[in-house]
Amino acid sequence: MEISITNHAKERMEKYQISESDVKETINNPTNTSIGYSNRTIFQGNLNGYVLRVICEKVKNTIVVITIYKTKRGRYEI
Repeated sequence: MEISITNHAKERMEKYQISESDVKETINNPTNTSIGYSNRTIFQGNLNGYVLRVICEKVKNTIVVITIYKTKRGRYEI
């Protein structure tokens, strides 16, 4: 399935110094998934001692990355 990254998500990637390969790895091999606001899928993965959260919507055959962020491990259990 194709992965498309919004400009907002790209800005967040730059802010948090997260590579596109880190985002794709989290989507393809998440440690946890859940459903969030507006039925969006939240993919979680490990990233250098942090939890990487990638919020996505499925549009036809494409996963659209809406936003991403990293947070401390204690806030979101993996």
